Amino acid sequence: MPSWNQVLDEINGSNRVDGLDYIRRKYIKELSNFRQRNVIAYYSGFLQRPGVYHTSINDDDKNALMAAIHGLDRTKGLDLLLHTPGGDMAATESLIDYLHRMFHKDIVAFVPLIAMSGGTMIACSTKEIYMGKQSNIGPIDPQFNGIPAHGVIKEFEEAMQQMKNDQGTIPAWSIILGKYHPTFIGQCKNSIALATEIVKSKLIDTMFAADEDPEKKADDVTNFLNETNDSKLHARHINIDDAKKCGLKIRALEDDNALQDLILTVHHCFMHTFSSSNAVKITENQNGVALVSNAPRT
Repeated sequence: MPSWNQVLDEINGSNRVDGLDYIRRKYIKELSNFRQRNVIAYYSGFLQRPGVYHTSINDDDKNALMAAIHGLDRTKGLDLLLHTPGGDMAATESLIDYLHRMFHKDIVAFVPLIAMSGGTMIACSTKEIYMGKQSNIGPIDPQFNGIPAHGVIKEFEEAMQQMKNDQGTIPAWSIILGKYHPTFIGQCKNSIALATEIVKSKLIDTMFAADEDPEKKADDVTNFLNETNDSKLHARHINIDDAKKCGLKIRALEDDNALQDLILTVHHCFMHTFSSSNAVKITENQNGVALVSNAPRT
């Protein structure tokens, strides 16, 4: 299969106005034929356009998935290619629920490069996850406008303890804690609990459904993914080895050269599309049915 530069040469040499779409769809179809399964690529251009809202997971993505799933033979299951920075937790939960209802949990996730936060939650809701040496998932600890919920709670607990032990620290801590609006601490605790609940329930019902003691395995995974003592940082990139160690069912792309080539070629096609067009998010199936979000006009 072609490399990054070879894919670009193929796009440029196609002499087609729709060269980006034509070549990308060609390889998605080849992947579907190879696996004999439905393929939906859920791809974000967050690397090319950082900070653009439309690149993150949101409720409008349900419309994109509905369009991509319509008309598919759902008995073939779904291979879901994920490349996303994550996004809204409620929207993520809704997308997971919809996918499960459509494919009766017969879903396999592929992470060619990055599926962070909500993307990791979606991957954890599948039967197994394919990753390569270059692939990363991320912690599922919630964020509020870039502020980590775990960090807020730990800071609050530290403040309470220091003010109790030394009243001289009260003025300084009062300034720091004053930036939090009422009920914010409670929101942080609830969001952490919800993230754990979503991922744990899907792990028990899907990835570990046939295993002995699925609840224990799910606890091990969620404790690792939703605890900053392990992950340290919300943006931390968890590689294939650490994903395996925490208990997730991970397959290495390198174990099947033909499959690895197909997955990475599709990935290259999407990266070229984002770099050479106004698209910021694409949800697309093997039949060329796609919903494309473009960068907002300025």
